[in-house]
Amino acid sequence: MTQEQKADTETAPTRKIIHVDMDAFYASVEQRDDPALRGKPVVVGGAGPRGVVAAASYEAREFGVRSAMPSVTARRKCPELIFVRPRFDVYREVSGQIREIFAEHTDLIEPLSLDEAYLDVTENKQGIASATELAQVVRARIKEVTGLNASAGISYCKFLAKMASDLNKPNGQAVIRPSQGADFVAALPVAKFHGVGPATASKMARLGIVTGADLREKSQDFLTQHFGKSGGWYWRISRGIDTREVKPHRERKSVGAEDTFLEDIYSFEPARDEVLKLVERVWRHTTDKGLKARTVVLKVKYNDFQQITRSRTLSVPLGSGEEMGALSLALLEPLFPTRKGIRLLGVTLSSLSGEEEGTPDEEAQLSFW
Repeated sequence: MTQEQKADTETAPTRKIIHVDMDAFYASVEQRDDPALRGKPVVVGGAGPRGVVAAASYEAREFGVRSAMPSVTARRKCPELIFVRPRFDVYREVSGQIREIFAEHTDLIEPLSLDEAYLDVTENKQGIASATELAQVVRARIKEVTGLNASAGISYCKFLAKMASDLNKPNGQAVIRPSQGADFVAALPVAKFHGVGPATASKMARLGIVTGADLREKSQDFLTQHFGKSGGWYWRISRGIDTREVKPHRERKSVGAEDTFLEDIYSFEPARDEVLKLVERVWRHTTDKGLKARTVVLKVKYNDFQQITRSRTLSVPLGSGEEMGALSLALLEPLFPTRKGIRLLGVTLSSLSGEEEGTPDEEAQLSFW
């Protein structure tokens, strides 16, 4: 580590952060509750021609089946695949049990989804000095209460804790200490960075950035020039620096809804009707939660699985569902006429009131024109 890197790292607060990630959560719950599914390739999701894999057991992953994969593709990879319809009420109940276990040790809990969360255990209720030992205690307690396995990553910052939780999956844990952070990032392919998607990884490769070490060689000005405000984030994490706090009340980044259709849509009128149904659902949820938004995002997936997004951002929050509907249709209309059938439409509101600037993985959900 160079003197510059040491100085940068020393500016970050020293924290003990654990990232807990349940192993194949939805599929594991189904295998727990139905002994006939144990040891078999199981997928949670729809089995029909429009189905999508929501989660895959580790037995299914051995065949290359992954979440978000079309069900028809998953079945081709594994003809013996067993499809199970999702039971989100059960998953939420189990997630609540896991959150209660977290709360036995710290109040600084930042949920990312039903099956993963950050815990700041710098100071913890049990007075356990070792974050590594505390992670073991938490994982054992989860197993005792739920019968499910969890993996964990332990580090001094959120980015590295998240990366560490993948190192010894399933049912394992790993620690990345402050003295190891910069070297760990340097050896890692940028395509494996949390928050760097395929498009960004390809762009980085064209710029000669393949590993964290390559990323570290680029100046902050260079990265900002090519990646906008995310450039500063990439510059910092290439040096193992992430000063983000674990936030117990994590701001919602977006509210959205989407539908996949049994038959492809080719004309504007049925697409319009579907979009307005989605607008009604999203607007109702947003107003129920007392949220306000300035950005409308339209998502379209075609029958060849090409996916595009279109968005419009206002200077003031949207005032009504009718205004949201009008903006959504204004984004939809230029896409017609279309030669390709539309298999999915989605509508999302973002730039929510009280929203904070996010890291690239949170911002990459939107594509601005």
